[in-house]
Amino acid sequence: MDTSSPESFQVLPEGCIAIILSFTTPRDACRLSLVSKIFRSAAESDAVWDKFVPSDYQSIISRSSSSLLATSSKKDLYFSLCDNPIIIDDGKKSFQLDRWSGKKCFMLAARDLYIVWGENPIYWSWTSLPESRFAEVAELNDVCWLEIRGKINNSMLSSATRYAAYLVFKMIDATGFDHHPAEASVGILGVSSTKSVCLDPDIEARAGEHDRIIPWQNFLELEHPDIEAGEHYQIIPQQNFLELERPRERSDGWLEIELGEFFSLGQEDEEVNASGTEINGGNWKSGLTVQGIEIRPKEDN
Repeated sequence: MDTSSPESFQVLPEGCIAIILSFTTPRDACRLSLVSKIFRSAAESDAVWDKFVPSDYQSIISRSSSSLLATSSKKDLYFSLCDNPIIIDDGKKSFQLDRWSGKKCFMLAARDLYIVWGENPIYWSWTSLPESRFAEVAELNDVCWLEIRGKINNSMLSSATRYAAYLVFKMIDATGFDHHPAEASVGILGVSSTKSVCLDPDIEARAGEHDRIIPWQNFLELEHPDIEAGEHYQIIPQQNFLELERPRERSDGWLEIELGEFFSLGQEDEEVNASGTEINGGNWKSGLTVQGIEIRPKEDN
């Protein structure tokens, strides 16, 4: 018998084929299910998909009001977690799986983030949007000091996986984001990376709109200890923005900008910190709506 041919596998019992498929990936299992009826039957079995769902999935689902634990098959459970994020931790996070790798993905809701002046209704409002997965989103009324930070324990993530953190937001009649680049940062285990990004997806259309030159001392409240008064805010030439990473539209209609990436061993009891800030320009900014910060595997995993 030629053991290198696909037909040679079909003489194996279905249970053996299922064990073999469980050592592949969800993508490969779906592809191999097209080989023959016995492969399709094996690829549908719980023995395969039990290896693709995270080992702690029951613990995670128990932190939600979802009834997924009663799902009839592990394959149905897997794809439900891929297609329908579940809300956990009293509405402060969502959990889902990456469709092709089975790696864990989380989004930290705006309510789970540290937002400077976020509880001051002069600067930020909390409201609901039907297109948000969370009950509340944060709407920026007007601030000069934009600082949004989130954190998640590394042990919650999949092991041996390169992750990236993304700020998920909308821009509605936004102003002030074309004056100075924002700073995006991610850090873990004492190592961090920072880069400049442009939060305004329509930066080319905003040339010549800089019309609010206001001295710092006229609008800064000294309730934040890190703010140092200056003469005026800075305006960065527009061409500098065009070279920066800009937001892209997601399949759910929101925008996202990558804050940075990191490698997770999935075992350290360490916090991953991610932030998006614009604290150097000093100008007023408005029109940003924050849904949260998403932590998910990089697409090349």
